[in-house]
Amino acid sequence: MQRDMIKVLIADKMSGQAAEVFRARGIEADVVTGLKPEELKQRIGGYDGIAVRSASKVTADVIAAGSLKVIGRAGIGVDSIDVAAATQRGIVVMNTPGGNSVTTAEHTLALLMSLARQIPAADRSTQAGKWEKSRFMGVELTGKILGIVGCGNIGAIVAARAMGLRMRAIAYDPYLSPDRAQDLGIEKVSLDDLLARADFITLHVPLTDQTRGILNAESLAKTKKGVRIINCARGGLVVEQDLKAAIESGHVAGAALDVFTQEPARENPLFGMDRIVATPHLGAATAEAQEKVALEIAEQMADFLLTGAVRNALNMPSLSAEESARLGPYMKLAHQLGSFAGQLTRTGLKGICMEYEGQVADLNCRPLTQTALAGVLAPILDSVNMINAPVLARERNIDVTEMKHERDCDYQTLIRLTVTTERGPRCVAGTLFGGTMPRIVEIKKIAVEAELGPHMLYISNADRPGMIGDLGRALSDAGVNIATFHLGRTAPGADAIALLEVDDAIPAEVLERVRGLPHIRQAVPLKF
Repeated sequence: MQRDMIKVLIADKMSGQAAEVFRARGIEADVVTGLKPEELKQRIGGYDGIAVRSASKVTADVIAAGSLKVIGRAGIGVDSIDVAAATQRGIVVMNTPGGNSVTTAEHTLALLMSLARQIPAADRSTQAGKWEKSRFMGVELTGKILGIVGCGNIGAIVAARAMGLRMRAIAYDPYLSPDRAQDLGIEKVSLDDLLARADFITLHVPLTDQTRGILNAESLAKTKKGVRIINCARGGLVVEQDLKAAIESGHVAGAALDVFTQEPARENPLFGMDRIVATPHLGAATAEAQEKVALEIAEQMADFLLTGAVRNALNMPSLSAEESARLGPYMKLAHQLGSFAGQLTRTGLKGICMEYEGQVADLNCRPLTQTALAGVLAPILDSVNMINAPVLARERNIDVTEMKHERDCDYQTLIRLTVTTERGPRCVAGTLFGGTMPRIVEIKKIAVEAELGPHMLYISNADRPGMIGDLGRALSDAGVNIATFHLGRTAPGADAIALLEVDDAIPAEVLERVRGLPHIRQAVPLKF
């Protein structure tokens, strides 16, 4: 991709430095904010990337209307982006999970303190000329148990700050390892245990089908009487009517909320309650955080569009610029192997296994597996690439496995791809000559050494005298020029293969003549 062809749309308000980052790296950046979904849909064509915050809705219709390569979210939550639709179309979706971590954690602590000491209500009362010392009785934080639901970047920072206030931190997070919990000084517990023990509960999980409504009537009933709730994550995590009922009953002492189910929250069942502290989604609202996430997403998107580097993607593995450059020749080899196998597959595909030996086994092989998978699926599916290939494979119940071997092999590096069809397994393997030049070195366990060109002809035949001469004459008579000719066989007189590079695509009638030659079992034209 030429740099002067790359265009990015910045669709939400963010630091002007983001546009400058793109332009400094040779990427055209248009800043057009406030677009409604239909307006965005009509405008998106011609852009390679779009950078958004939470205002713009990148829906499936918007995605389908363009030819995007990357969607960047300056922030953490991607509720406004149809990640599944983007993945289906092979578009990378990336965010900036670390950019807002500190500022959101600090806002969580600010709400926690405000809730514990009823500061907002006390402020309103005092400024109204009242002096109600006895009304605003607070609670100390020292010695209290803080229950953290979700202990990722933000949750871990909240825990560290809270322990600095002499609180005890317990956490529910299925992905938190015991070693990580020990390093953080946090006790890992079940959700029910957290609900029963915590004096304060703070939420730091994404909004998913599993976490939606995680605090509802049933779970709130399991909490300690007098518990206080803080939510700076996503509004849908709390069933607001259930929380209102729990506060009105006196079971929940109060809640501090920065996020709501419907935003902007002009109305809400919790508004107007004495025990509610509410802020308008300010978790990331610091000058430092706004600048940081804007710069980060611009750099990440530019890196991807210019070098193929992937950071903080939600739908593909991370890949640094250095890894991208180093993996380049391996990616080409993996795609060739996948394309070779895919073009030869004629029956139902059941599984794909990638094996890595030698030097390649020490590398980040997941992008190679996805690239090979895309090559296998490309002959039978439209618009498949390394991003959406795993999804397409899962939808078709195609099992994908990856194996690394420490054993010695005949080459410094070797990649073997095995496809399993209704007729059984078939493999192809390749290596790099000189560290950069892909070569096929094995087909169906037959040793061969071949460089793949744009137009190839694969022949499977019985090893009999005269076959090569017959094939050569058939192609010569048709005016087909052979560029390279590679042979292999299992044993004298047994199964054999031939892989030829020709200058141009072989006409259909010539291919039929070749297939009719004695001893030829299969003749398949291949394109690379």
